[in-house]
Amino acid sequence: ATWYAQYFTWLKNLLKGNLGNSIRTGLPVLQEVVRVGINTLYLTIGSLLVTLLIAVPIAVFSARRGMTPTSFSMTVFTYVVSALPVFWLGYIVIYISIHRFGLFPLAFGSSAGPWNWFYFLLPVLVLGTSNGTISEVVRYLREEMKRVFDEEYIVTARAKGASVWKHSFKEGFLIPVTEIIAAKIPFILGGAVVVEQVFNWPGMGRMAWQAAQDRDYPLIMGITLVAAIIVRMGSLLQRVVHIVVNPRASKE
Repeated sequence: ATWYAQYFTWLKNLLKGNLGNSIRTGLPVLQEVVRVGINTLYLTIGSLLVTLLIAVPIAVFSARRGMTPTSFSMTVFTYVVSALPVFWLGYIVIYISIHRFGLFPLAFGSSAGPWNWFYFLLPVLVLGTSNGTISEVVRYLREEMKRVFDEEYIVTARAKGASVWKHSFKEGFLIPVTEIIAAKIPFILGGAVVVEQVFNWPGMGRMAWQAAQDRDYPLIMGITLVAAIIVRMGSLLQRVVHIVVNPRASKE
């Protein structure tokens, strides 16, 4: 059959919820992707939380205090951390934790005694700190909060002694955070491919790497489709938050 006939056959099966079978394992692609997709969700959501836990306090401090020596030092720190290659930091962390302290297993799910649960945190911390997102969150959130702090209604609230944070939370924090997260989801998924390979994490990124080497085209197409859905869901979530916070946006 011609390539376009094969494509339309795949598309027709897709509408029925059938993504085909893996060439390497012979199992349904949807079953394979769902099996490892949960692990990728753990990794990406956990890394996002790590990124926000580091970036948000720095951005808020910088927006409130201005460019002081402390805020400048913290901002430089975020840029240095964001510039670290994911694979390099991953191997450094593995070397220190395993060969120096013996705290982490060499493979996902292997026995490491009471320290086994730490293995789930290691790739999350690496991806959350070195995916290039921390510096972007700090820069974008700081600029948006500074802009909101200069708005007339915030100046009025400050003059009345009201809570500035309460009045600026939606426009100065919630909307910018959801916007930058939605924009960075593709980069986080790309970093997850490297992190999963380095740490032998059984997720979609590692499966996509193996599928590319095996030329398992049905599996590659299935993973690509699921990744695209995740990216679009992030954009949809950002839009929903924006409309909820600012109902006038739904009329634009």
